[in-house]
Amino acid sequence: MSFSITDGPIDAGALRALVQDPHCGACVVFEGWVRNHNEGREVLGLEYEVYEPLAVSEGLRILAEARHRFGLSGVACVHRTGRLGLGEVAVVVVAAAAHRDEAFRACRYVIDEVKRRLPIWKKEHYRDGEARWVNCRHCVAADSEGLAAS
Repeated sequence: MSFSITDGPIDAGALRALVQDPHCGACVVFEGWVRNHNEGREVLGLEYEVYEPLAVSEGLRILAEARHRFGLSGVACVHRTGRLGLGEVAVVVVAAAAHRDEAFRACRYVIDEVKRRLPIWKKEHYRDGEARWVNCRHCVAADSEGLAAS
């Protein structure tokens, strides 16, 4: 089981090697890429900020939950921090299990929980020069408070 944060490229093959096990008949790999659009806007890149100590401890908790829930032999995840360009890999999840259904379900569980629970914030940079934090409840609340004070 391995969860980490990195500011460099992610090697999905190295993660796959971490979970390889002769008892497994399936390994599912999820790669999250930086795409060129979101909600009708043209995106040029992303920027991630992470509170690493909490992200790693909670990330390991999520992997342990997935391992137990889906009977995995191995599971790992790496998430990027910093600026990323179009097409770069932002996150990789690998899950190995005896059967494909468990590996697919576990991989989906891990990425959904990582997005929901970890202190990782994403800022999108748009073609028109604007940039904004997305899916950040704390950021939206702060913006709303700033508007109310104006």
